[in-house]
Amino acid sequence: MKLLRNTVCLLWSLLVFTVDIHAIGQASCIDFASSSGATFPIVSNGKATPILLSADEWPGVQRAANDFAADIQRVTGVKPTLSNVTTSAKLSNAVVVGTLGKSSLIDQIVNNTKLDVSSIQGQWEAFVAKQVPNPLPGVSSAYVIIGADKRGTIFGLYDHSEQFGVSPWYWWADVPTTKHPQLFVTSAGCSHGSPTVKYRGIFLNDEQPALQNWAAEKFTNGTGAPLTGSPFNHFFYTKLFELILRMKGNYLWPAIWSSAFAIDDSQNQPLADWWGIVMGTSHQEPMMRGTPIEWNLFGTGPWNYTTNSQNIYNYWVNGTIRAKPFESIFTLGMRGPSSASYFLPNLTLTRSLMPGDGDLPLSETTNIDLLEKVVSDQRQILTDVFNGTDITTIPQMWCLYKEVQGYYEDGMRVPDDVTLLWADDNWGNIRRFPTLDERNRTGGAGVYYHFDYVGDPRDYKWITSTQISKTFEQMSLAVDRDANRIWIVNVGDLKPYEMDTEFFLTYGWNASIWNPNNVNSFVTSWATREFDMSSEDSLQVAGILANLTRFNARRKPELLNSTTYSLINYREADQALAEWQALSDASTKIYNRLSSAMKPAFFQLVHHPVQASLTLANMWISAGVNNMRASQARLSTNDYADQVEQLFAQDYDLETQYHQLLDGKWDHMMDQTHVMYYYWQQPMADTMPLITKVQPKKQALAGPMRIVPEGTLGAWPGDNPNQCAAGYNCPSPTLNIDPFVPTGNRYVDVGAGGPNPFTFTAVSNASWLTLSPAKGSISPSSPEQRVFASVDWSKLSGSATASITFTAVAANQPNSAQTVIFNAQHTTVPSGFKGFVEGDGGVSIEAAHASRNTSVSGLTWIEIPDIGRTVSGVTPWPRGGEDLNFTAGSGPSIEYDFLTFNTINGGGNISVTTLVSPSLNAFGPDRPLALAVQVDSSAPQTTYFIPTAPAGSLPDAWDGLDGFVANSIVSIHNTFSAPPGAHTLKIFMVEPTVVVQKVVIDTGGVRPSYLGPPESIRV
Repeated sequence: MKLLRNTVCLLWSLLVFTVDIHAIGQASCIDFASSSGATFPIVSNGKATPILLSADEWPGVQRAANDFAADIQRVTGVKPTLSNVTTSAKLSNAVVVGTLGKSSLIDQIVNNTKLDVSSIQGQWEAFVAKQVPNPLPGVSSAYVIIGADKRGTIFGLYDHSEQFGVSPWYWWADVPTTKHPQLFVTSAGCSHGSPTVKYRGIFLNDEQPALQNWAAEKFTNGTGAPLTGSPFNHFFYTKLFELILRMKGNYLWPAIWSSAFAIDDSQNQPLADWWGIVMGTSHQEPMMRGTPIEWNLFGTGPWNYTTNSQNIYNYWVNGTIRAKPFESIFTLGMRGPSSASYFLPNLTLTRSLMPGDGDLPLSETTNIDLLEKVVSDQRQILTDVFNGTDITTIPQMWCLYKEVQGYYEDGMRVPDDVTLLWADDNWGNIRRFPTLDERNRTGGAGVYYHFDYVGDPRDYKWITSTQISKTFEQMSLAVDRDANRIWIVNVGDLKPYEMDTEFFLTYGWNASIWNPNNVNSFVTSWATREFDMSSEDSLQVAGILANLTRFNARRKPELLNSTTYSLINYREADQALAEWQALSDASTKIYNRLSSAMKPAFFQLVHHPVQASLTLANMWISAGVNNMRASQARLSTNDYADQVEQLFAQDYDLETQYHQLLDGKWDHMMDQTHVMYYYWQQPMADTMPLITKVQPKKQALAGPMRIVPEGTLGAWPGDNPNQCAAGYNCPSPTLNIDPFVPTGNRYVDVGAGGPNPFTFTAVSNASWLTLSPAKGSISPSSPEQRVFASVDWSKLSGSATASITFTAVAANQPNSAQTVIFNAQHTTVPSGFKGFVEGDGGVSIEAAHASRNTSVSGLTWIEIPDIGRTVSGVTPWPRGGEDLNFTAGSGPSIEYDFLTFNTINGGGNISVTTLVSPSLNAFGPDRPLALAVQVDSSAPQTTYFIPTAPAGSLPDAWDGLDGFVANSIVSIHNTFSAPPGAHTLKIFMVEPTVVVQKVVIDTGGVRPSYLGPPESIRV
């Protein structure tokens, strides 16, 4: 199984990593051994260099400096002293930390030494660090860490901590720190300019039952906040603040279900500011108020601005006054009411999961004029509360979520300084990007993204299911189109989305260093840092995680059912299970050889998600096999029923193992139900998939032997509705094969039809057909045997037919026999042909495996590794903020050579299905997504494959259990005239951002499956 391309990623040539340095995305300035004249000691010979700050430094920097000192101790066992000083100290060496223009100590060093700080002067969150001789009276040499502003200094400290080997997840995922007796920094130091995205944050949401139950146990005495019962107090949030800052984030939307950040704990708001976190509120919570919770507690009248504007206005005024002292981004606008109730303290843990006031569309009768008045009134509130302040300098955003985007598309506007926060479709597909004329707004634009969601077509909250490659692909578009003012991602309960969350924030911190060629090395670097692994093991873990998220993203675990993967075609279900099992085996091998200190982190971040996902997938597939075999009167039906029951128990056991980890540190974090959804909402209890049993003591009417050839739901002998249209007196089953069937053989299952043991033989009447095994024994303890049929093509030319006779001999019963017809077609490839060859009724091609690639206007199709459902995807690159597009046949193309032997029903036509990643018409309604497909010299056929939708809505094809987000694919169908022979298929760029994953060419024999046929043989 392909775990991951073990190619040399370009990142290793872009970023400098010293041996044992485990930071991600930074040029290293750390060493664990002295280099004469080139390093500065942090800890040497058991002695730590003292850390100096000035007393007038930001409190958040003072606090982060304590973390910095503690991190040094985590690595070396030696803790440096941390002191506030004014002008001088008698020291040979010191580490001096401070903020330019805030720290009198830093300003003194700059003035004394004429230190060049022009690279960070006036920059947002930038920092520089380097050795400076004679910085202060009495100090011979200092390593200075200088931030352009408060968070610049904080990020400078945490940047070094990560390079020392302290993971941002040292507490939240129990990642151990590798010990080193000595610790040095390079004299040249390291630095970072302003980040790509100004505000980079996370949104805790859908936090019941897991996060809320866990926090209640760990941070409260069981009662929670007086008014709401919320457990999210300052003990919880300060842990989260530190994590966000260590990941170079700066922004938070707090938990909202039965919680209200500002009233749950009076210390929440001031401590966020003190730590350096910019607070916001979600798309449904205007003016820094936790709506609907606060409205239910303090509001008067209905949540309706037409009939109750003054009370709502006053409510917003109070929220603004409360937030005034603190760094915040104000959410503008308004969403509408719901009849659903939000239960308060005594019912917190069982409240309805429906949205409440403020999280539904406004009435259809509400017009844009009223919505613009809402924003105007909110701006007036800011003017009044921030008396004398230019309100264009107060960060504000309008989230264009769901129907709100429709208001914008219909002409509603907000002031130019307000950030437009575009949203995805809740499934990782951004709905709209700024157009060229929208990119000059002073407020800029941003993106609200999702790793977790509650809603149609189903919730997905349980386990990691977002591909980093997909996040990169979508957020790189945001970078290219200047949607870089605010990025916020819905992380649900935070765990188990640890790596996804860090990648999102890391990419927003510095997007310039990541590209399609190196994005996967983020995971390799992450594994190296988290688990202190060799490069070989890190590549293995990266492969495990790439396929873990690939398999879960194919179809969210909550959307799986017993027939998602075909039980009969292309061995799809068998292959899916084999891939999951390979992941499990690889993860288990690594887990078993880790130290006891490292196992808890690996279990949380890698091993549990793999084992839990395998268990669920195996349970569903086994349930499907159980039901299928029951209809085939096979005794093994019961074995699969037992297996489903065992897996259902194992699912809970894995949850319990997680909860008991580290003496219950993460108890409740896996409480989320995830088995047997009945509609979009989470089930109230995990329910085992439906299974059945056959009577094990009674023989099937047709006798002891059941014969089931590959590719059919039928079973012989006897009657079965899947044997033929009539369902009785059906002919013998037939198998077909050619030399280019990817599996290379066919199989027939021989099974028990009851309690009576029997022996069987399989005999062919053709010398070119080999059966393995050709005989066997079947009994209740061994009720199945798979017999493979292979062709010696050197003995066969043209087409031929053979028969296979299966004969059963059972005690005290007459012998029974069943014939299977076997057709072989020996197709051959013309001399000189290179490309994909038709086999098994079609041609299947992974999009990355092209024959040729043609560039136009500097654009060319490139591969995004590991994106999508099977191997990867191709897309025109660079994306380019100029939004180039082309007419059909004129743009950059990618070509595939293929050979066919048949056409559909012999009529001369073939069908081409191009499988593309789900995307939306994100350049606006006048720029729908499109590509063009051509076979040979036929006219290119252009398809605009995402249907149009009313403003603010999603196309009909998006939704439903068979919609494009559920299936994680969009299928584009074209028909061409193409007689048997060699052909070339071309895919042309029409619009940018299309990601093609796979092409399936049907010549008349392609059968239903979830992922499409496996890739054809290439010669």
